[in-house]
Amino acid sequence: MKSQDIAVVGILLAVGAIVRYLSLVIPGPIVSNLVIAFYCLAIILVIPAFTEVIGIGVVAGIVCALLSHSIFPPANLISEPIGAVTCLVIYKTLMGRLSIAPAISTLLGTLASGISFVAVAMIMVAPAILTKYDTMGAFVVAIIPIVGLTAIANSIIAQILYVPASKVLARGKA
Repeated sequence: MKSQDIAVVGILLAVGAIVRYLSLVIPGPIVSNLVIAFYCLAIILVIPAFTEVIGIGVVAGIVCALLSHSIFPPANLISEPIGAVTCLVIYKTLMGRLSIAPAISTLLGTLASGISFVAVAMIMVAPAILTKYDTMGAFVVAIIPIVGLTAIANSIIAQILYVPASKVLARGKA
C-alpha cells in the first residue's frame, strides 16, 4: 500500500474511533458501529490487497474492542476482519457496474460484521446473555434490528462520503 493510501485508511479509522467513542453514551449490550462505515469507505477508496484488508479489519477490531461497552468486546477482533473482507469482495464484484456499489458493499460488510459479532458473543458469553434475556432467541430478536439499522446507516454514510472523498483523492494524484 502506498503512503497516501495508508494515510487515508489511518485518517478514516481515526474518524471512526472518534465517532465510536462518542457513541459510548448510548447504553446497551450492543450499539451501532460507525467504525465499519469508515473502514468500508477506506477499503472502497483504496482497494487494498486481501492481506491489507485483514490488517484494516484487525486494527478496526482493536479500536472497537477498546472503545466498547458491548456484551463481549473481543468479538470485534473476529467480526471486523470478516466485515472488511466482505466489503472488499463485494465492492470488487460491483465496482464499475453499479453507482451504488459503495452502499451495497458497506451494507453487506456491516451485516457480516454484525452477524458474526452476535454469533461469537452467543458462543463465548451465553451465560451472561441468559442473565439479561430469557432465551438466546430473545437476545437475537433484540440485537438484529440494531445490526440492520446500523447496516442501513453505514451504507448511506459511505455512499454519501464516497463521491467527495474520491474526488479529493483523485485531485491529490494529479
